[in-house]
Amino acid sequence: MKIDIFNHIFPKAYFDKMVQVAPKGKDMHKRVREVPSIADLDDRFRRMDEFGGDYRQVICLGSPPIEAFGPPPISTDMAKLGNDGMAELVAKHPDRFPGFIASLPMNDPEGLLREARRAVTELKAVGVQIFSNVLGSPLDKPETMPLFDLMVELDRPIWLHPARGADFPDYRSETKSHYEIWWTFGWPYETSVAMAHLVFAGIFDRLPDLKIITHHLGGMVPYFEGRVGPGWDQLGTRTSDVDYFALLKKLKKRPVDYFHLFYADTAVFGSEAATICGLKFFGAENVLFASDSPFDPERGSAYIRWTIDITHRQAPHHQRGALRHL
Repeated sequence: MKIDIFNHIFPKAYFDKMVQVAPKGKDMHKRVREVPSIADLDDRFRRMDEFGGDYRQVICLGSPPIEAFGPPPISTDMAKLGNDGMAELVAKHPDRFPGFIASLPMNDPEGLLREARRAVTELKAVGVQIFSNVLGSPLDKPETMPLFDLMVELDRPIWLHPARGADFPDYRSETKSHYEIWWTFGWPYETSVAMAHLVFAGIFDRLPDLKIITHHLGGMVPYFEGRVGPGWDQLGTRTSDVDYFALLKKLKKRPVDYFHLFYADTAVFGSEAATICGLKFFGAENVLFASDSPFDPERGSAYIRWTIDITHRQAPHHQRGALRHL
């Protein structure tokens, strides 16, 4: 069986509410709303059928993060609506969707914990999706960190998705990012930065059983193994105003060893070179099959086909292959 563990969809009630709350969606929000199979189940099932009766999708909401729609109770209500809709899709189509990943109102510190617990214990979510920042703040803020403790308690993984928009300029002299650089290079950077903040916050020393699945094969991390490894072994040598030497001594492992503890998925848009690099860094036992459907040029089929082809070619070179699923 082929279980694709990172795919985006909008339940109808959530989609309608999203359009009502943010009728003039722009950039990524505009993009996701224009892909038919993100909401049209007939279109989605037709595309899924191309890959045989043993192909399944674990589903989650698409961008933008729920907290982008407004403060609580808007975000909290949107999260509940989305998770209820996801649970209904799984219950109605278990042969298509073996599970769903819950979404959380990350701008509501108490509400996000309640919703995470409800989604897992009552709605049977397989885990939760969070984004690489919370409205521009890092994930290692005090108000966010209790979520990681909760997910260890619930024994469910966290799916980490990048978030960055055109309003994040690439140069200080600019007011916006041009040429969709914010997506092409900004999203892998966002993922890598979020991972680094969690590593240096000591999250894995404190919670060794924590499972975090990083989208798009860990962003930039595998390619920059030399910087993450020998480079960060020298943490503090480039900084004058903070004592990072003390932080480095406090960690129980080398920084690079913590990055190897993350899980990653194969959603790299058909790049075999990136797949090889990610498999080598994380190890096949920590890589899960995912396509990121339906955001390919064919609007739902190409990424699945390309990723299956690549993982099948690469599987013989790895002990457990790249089709692992939770």
